[in-house]
Amino acid sequence: MFLAKFSDFIPSIEGGTGAALIGGASAILLIAATMFKNLRSSLNDVSENFVQGFLFAFKAMGPVIPIAGFFFIGSGDLSSKIFGIGAEGAPSFLFDLVVAGQQFIPESTFIAGFGILIIGAITGLDGSGFSGLPLVGSLSGALGPNVGVDVETLAAIGQMGAIWVGGGTLIAWSSLVAVAGFAKVPVMELVRKSFFPVMIGLILSTVIGLLIF
Repeated sequence: MFLAKFSDFIPSIEGGTGAALIGGASAILLIAATMFKNLRSSLNDVSENFVQGFLFAFKAMGPVIPIAGFFFIGSGDLSSKIFGIGAEGAPSFLFDLVVAGQQFIPESTFIAGFGILIIGAITGLDGSGFSGLPLVGSLSGALGPNVGVDVETLAAIGQMGAIWVGGGTLIAWSSLVAVAGFAKVPVMELVRKSFFPVMIGLILSTVIGLLIF
């Protein structure tokens, strides 16, 4: 990874290539650790560990996959692959919903701030946390001068909503899956326990940002 990042000897590692690298390294470490513990029974132990890992993954992701499917249909980047149509004609229901509702946000500082926060959270429902940043930025640029709030402040609030919700704290099909797997806890339980602390933090950050900046 360091060679790919800081040199030209290895091509850039992104997307599926990075996932394959992490998975391969994890498998090698698992085999090495099992052989170090008990060489004679290492093959049986490796097989048992793989089975246990797959069972946990299916149990953790079982409730998530159907819910995530509906949200993926609302993402323009993924709906084209789901429906088997071209990217130019693919529906983007989540972003269409946000654009349709922006005209109903009143010209109030706090309502605009929390409106941008909610819009950012909605755009984060696809599980990436970054796909909605251009939309949040454009909406902040349109709303900021009308309500008397710095555009940068509104954009930062929207970014908080998008990244904290979609980037791995409140969406079960985001990178939170990896955290749940490492901690050996159900991902839905982790989402439930994270909900109130994250929401309190987002609300307080929005209020403080609007008051100070």
